[in-house]
Amino acid sequence: MRALLPAWRLPIPARAPAPPCGLCCASRRRPAHQWRGRASSPGGGDGAAVQPRARERPPWRVLFFGTDDFAREALRALSAARENKGDQIVENLEVVTVPSPSPKGLQVKSYALQAQLPVYEWPDVGSGEFDVGVVASFGRLLSEELILKFPYGILNVHPSYLPRWRGPAPIVHTVLHGDTVTGVTIMQIKPKRFDVGPIIKQETVPVPPQCTAKELETVLSRLGANMLISVLRNLPDSLKNERQQPAEGVTYAPKISVALSCVKWEEQTPEEILRLQRAIGSMIPLQTLWMGSTIKLLDLVETHSPGLADQKLMGQSILPGTIIYHKQSQALLVCCKGGWIGVRSVIFKKKLTAADFYNGYLHLWFQQNSQAQLKECRFQTLNLTKKKCRKKSKLLLCNSALSI
Repeated sequence: MRALLPAWRLPIPARAPAPPCGLCCASRRRPAHQWRGRASSPGGGDGAAVQPRARERPPWRVLFFGTDDFAREALRALSAARENKGDQIVENLEVVTVPSPSPKGLQVKSYALQAQLPVYEWPDVGSGEFDVGVVASFGRLLSEELILKFPYGILNVHPSYLPRWRGPAPIVHTVLHGDTVTGVTIMQIKPKRFDVGPIIKQETVPVPPQCTAKELETVLSRLGANMLISVLRNLPDSLKNERQQPAEGVTYAPKISVALSCVKWEEQTPEEILRLQRAIGSMIPLQTLWMGSTIKLLDLVETHSPGLADQKLMGQSILPGTIIYHKQSQALLVCCKGGWIGVRSVIFKKKLTAADFYNGYLHLWFQQNSQAQLKECRFQTLNLTKKKCRKKSKLLLCNSALSI
């Protein structure tokens, strides 16, 4: 595919040459101000191609594409740049978001309506003329036809130090893999592939110890919003200094599935389980299987936290998933690869403290049965990729927990 260059770098021909591929035919056959704004609609019309007129300096006309909290911070910064008449960087601002099952809509839509900005639902992108597009956490591939409608192209605010963590979930994977440094990248959008365009601006930031993905998102969203305004303030010069992404160090951050929330007691260490909790816990509670039923694990803690350490745990050969109730700290201790992890509350039919779960489901069975039956009633890995075909047996009060 021919490299995409912003229109301000090229002389505008009186009549467009034959397009190199069918993807952009529609935008070249129809004057830019007449396009209907349906991203997937076919082109039509006759006459000479007319590129949108490129401004040489701000204020810019901006079309914003976004969905979530990270994107909302960038939109908020653009809105403030539009309202600052003394140093106006944005003149016109309109918003494209994706459909949401929630009546309130996504965070970007809620903010846009509050700020009285025009909002379109993808693939509708309005019918106005814009100088530049901005994408943040949008999750949709943009066609070459659409990208070419912006004289300065479309910028992407991406919350990672590219090429590390290309894809839709960079913040989650940063926390999940224990990265100590991350960053934000402002890059140019290219069609057909995510996060491969040239870098316009990058900054690094240390990952705070023990931070959650949600907390890191807040840090990166503010950094990204400030970087975006800096790029737009000197947009032509910023684009002149763009550079290609290095070929080394590429990693991918795929979408998060519910299957990731299933704790693998035999395979995951305490640190890995805690990182998993910090990475996805705000979206999906960690899950395990107990006596044929699903248990959701809440409020996980390290076992060397105050009140959890106990010499009775040392030197015991116990199967991964075995549960021990610790009275002093009122927490369940669960054996995993290389150690133990604490659980202060669970969801089992309803939210229960560790003490309630022990008193209601573990204590009596433990009193009535032998230690040899511990393995029958421990936490086991929940496999969501297989259909559940076993019978639902009556829940028994079980002795899979020791009390210490």
